[in-house]
Amino acid sequence: MRAGFYSVDITPRVGVGLCGFGPYLNRYSRAIRDTLKARAAAFEHKGERAIVVSCDLIGVTAELAAEMRERAARATGVASSKIMIHCTHTHSGPNTGGYIGWGEVDPPYIALLPHKIASLCAGAVERLGEVTLHHAAAPCHGVGLNREYDKDAPPLEDVLEETWSPAKPELTDTVTQVLAFRDSTGGLAGFMAYFGCHPVVCCEQTHYIHGDYCGVAMGNLEREYPGSVGMFLQGAQGDVNSCVVHKPEQESLLALDIIAARFANAVRSGLKAAKPLEVERLATVSNMTRFSSKDISLERIEALIKEQEAVIDAPGASDTDHKLRMAVVTLNGLRQIEQQMRRGIDLSFQEGEVQGVRVGPVVLLSAPFEIMQAIKNDVVGRARAQLPLVMGITNGSMGYAPDKQAAARGGYAADIVPMIVGRLPYRDIHSELVEALLEADRQLDGAPGGI
Repeated sequence: MRAGFYSVDITPRVGVGLCGFGPYLNRYSRAIRDTLKARAAAFEHKGERAIVVSCDLIGVTAELAAEMRERAARATGVASSKIMIHCTHTHSGPNTGGYIGWGEVDPPYIALLPHKIASLCAGAVERLGEVTLHHAAAPCHGVGLNREYDKDAPPLEDVLEETWSPAKPELTDTVTQVLAFRDSTGGLAGFMAYFGCHPVVCCEQTHYIHGDYCGVAMGNLEREYPGSVGMFLQGAQGDVNSCVVHKPEQESLLALDIIAARFANAVRSGLKAAKPLEVERLATVSNMTRFSSKDISLERIEALIKEQEAVIDAPGASDTDHKLRMAVVTLNGLRQIEQQMRRGIDLSFQEGEVQGVRVGPVVLLSAPFEIMQAIKNDVVGRARAQLPLVMGITNGSMGYAPDKQAAARGGYAADIVPMIVGRLPYRDIHSELVEALLEADRQLDGAPGGI
């Protein structure tokens, strides 16, 4: 197999709005703590090529991802369907995911991104060279906490103890899957670390640009291995926060280095322990998939609109109130739904891309959702691939993919977020996404090349 790795700086200028943590927080950046990177791996095997991109961004819209892929295809000759645009989901970068209210969008920054990604992919292809693939599953503890089912909110002094562990570690990732690509001299050309946990070490009061624990960790490891490129692959993080979140700014920034060090230590041990894997095939698959929506009437949407209007119209309402700000973004989304219904647009489904890339026994299975752990576990338990890695936040940003229990309970991830972005909640995203990802896995299991 041949592989090439490259990275480019995608740090925005100081002053742009930062995305995440809530609506209309006026989080404008005031300094760069760590640069943001986009990193790419180009693969070639027996005439087949594929490119995987990982960006230190909260996410990208499907439209922006499509433009990135088209420009990258023109720059490299690799078909756009064989190019994967993945994001780490940092909450300390610009708003690139189309989230209305979650940080002001900076049009000049968005305009330049496709050009930078095209240059990135071209750089990776130019560096194609013979490599061997090595893998390790390295223990990784003291990072994640399942916010849906593990309700403890530990004090900072507790979680910063090296012995800290969540009450239910089984509801988080407890290993990081590490892939090392070594050149003909045995040197490290590039590496990937797969792990599922929201990059939310910092808080809604922070105003510094950085890539959160994963961006900081990968940057530190790259400095330890000069000439290599380290890519973070975000797994099932829809219900997993880091163990430090929503703390004051200075505490958050200090904790950031500690959590990043924990993750870097796990990746470092994986790089040392990684064993060679045979790469007998490179293949890709891209499937546009329909995910069904709940059947909600226009009358119900109109009633929900009146509820949000009542919050805004209440005596003494203030824009300092989180409830009012949430009502504003929810009302905006509900009105979009109402308009679509009145125009007769079919809202019974939402379409998104499920993409897979097979590199020997490793299969990257991706979707444009914040995927919950139970969905990932179901896919891994039934997949044919030897090493299936379920990745979210890829080729678009379609909100949360809640598991069955979270969907039945309702609330923020299952009901509120879809309506905020102008979509109806999903009817059975757990089952439908599992089957879509497994279908991609089946296709890659028998594919002689790209699909």
